[in-house]
This record gives sequence, structure tokens and C-alpha cells, in this order.
Amino acid sequence: MLTHCALCFQAMLGIFFSAKSAVLIEDVPFTEDDIKNDKNPPQNIYNLYNQVGINCFIAAAVYVVVGAVSLCQVRLNKRQEYMVT
Repeated sequence: MLTHCALCFQAMLGIFFSAKSAVLIEDVPFTEDDIKNDKNPPQNIYNLYNQVGINCFIAAAVYVVVGAVSLCQVRLNKRQEYMVT
């Protein structure tokens, strides 16, 4: 259950970062130098939003992989419990 919640949370964060939600600006890693040295500051910030969004999607994919491996292990362990040795 916790894995499903974390997966949904990471996927939703990825969507919101990709949509460049203004609420999440505090979570975008930029400095004043990024804005001062760039001739087109919004584009630099948008690129950072996209990078953070991609990182969230990668984290969601890791949750899926870990969940799949866990499910396989649970099924394998249940099958071995009923085997007579």
C-alpha cells in the first residue's frame, strides 16, 4: 500500500514539475547566477523544472521495479512453503 502511495506521489510530482507549476518553484535548484548570466532566464528555469520532473519519473520507475521484484519474491517464497522436502 505504501509503495502505491509513493508511486502515485512521485508520478504526480513529475507531472506537476513538467507542467511548471509555480507552487513548486522552491524545489527547483537554481541560483541567482543562473538568472543573471542567462539571456533568457525563463528558459533556464523551465529546463530545471523539466530536469526535476524527469528525476521524479525516474524515482517512480524505481518504485515500480522494486515493487515488481518484491512481488516476485513473495510469490516465490509462498510457493516454497508448500513444497515437501
